[in-house]
Amino acid sequence: MNLDPAAGYDTDPDSGKKYPVPGSVTEWARDNNVNEEAAKGLYRRLRPIYDKPYVVDDPAMDAVAAIVDQLENGRHVILSFGRYERDEDYLLVSNILTRSIRDRWVKKTEEYKGGVGNTARPRPLVIAIEEAHKLLNPGMSKQTTFGTIARELRKYYVTLLIVDQRPSGIDDEVMSQLGTRITGWLGDDDDIRAVLSGLAGRDQLRGMLARLQEKEEVLLLGWGVKMPIPIRSRRYDDQFYQEMRSGTSGKAALPDNYGVKDFNDEIF
Repeated sequence: MNLDPAAGYDTDPDSGKKYPVPGSVTEWARDNNVNEEAAKGLYRRLRPIYDKPYVVDDPAMDAVAAIVDQLENGRHVILSFGRYERDEDYLLVSNILTRSIRDRWVKKTEEYKGGVGNTARPRPLVIAIEEAHKLLNPGMSKQTTFGTIARELRKYYVTLLIVDQRPSGIDDEVMSQLGTRITGWLGDDDDIRAVLSGLAGRDQLRGMLARLQEKEEVLLLGWGVKMPIPIRSRRYDDQFYQEMRSGTSGKAALPDNYGVKDFNDEIF
């Protein structure tokens, strides 16, 4: 990135021969046997990444290795992109992390199955993606490793959990690899088609989805259950909470110092 992309050639006054300007992309391309125009194109593509505030020459620590180590030791890691919400931010960071995770889990699984030393079985890992369409839409999913994780990494103890309100925005190839699905009522035909992609008996399931009560019922289906199961939720609203406190709900009254946090902890 410290090379000069604009500098081209100088001419030797004695011989009249042209030579690349020292410190230019052209000189680097010639020294490394790379096409000069291809090298300039690579420079242009890398420049926006290099200019990211979070890309630094000398980081205080190896953040990627630290995150993978935490996961390997059973710690939960929540990654938020903050104000960096452009596609290139998602692609860059998620690709670096998921490729490191994939390499580590594949290596440990192969050592475990191959009986190398006293290697323990890798700790099962779930990678959860909130607002999944930002990373798994048809235009971006093929540029990430999430499709590979969904297809291939179950045998390496890595599972993908996808959360999204508009499943139609997720690449069909990824949706078809999801084993167990939990869905609420959907009114958009494209969303229904996406949720039911790759499943047998889609016509019957479509009818079950259409009959779900909005915000009250969900449909659980896929590999995790032998048959589709509609699950009805209970509304824990203010009235119910007051009834619980007073004892009019049929249960013993809650103590006066029983707070909302205690109530939620007990329910869930």
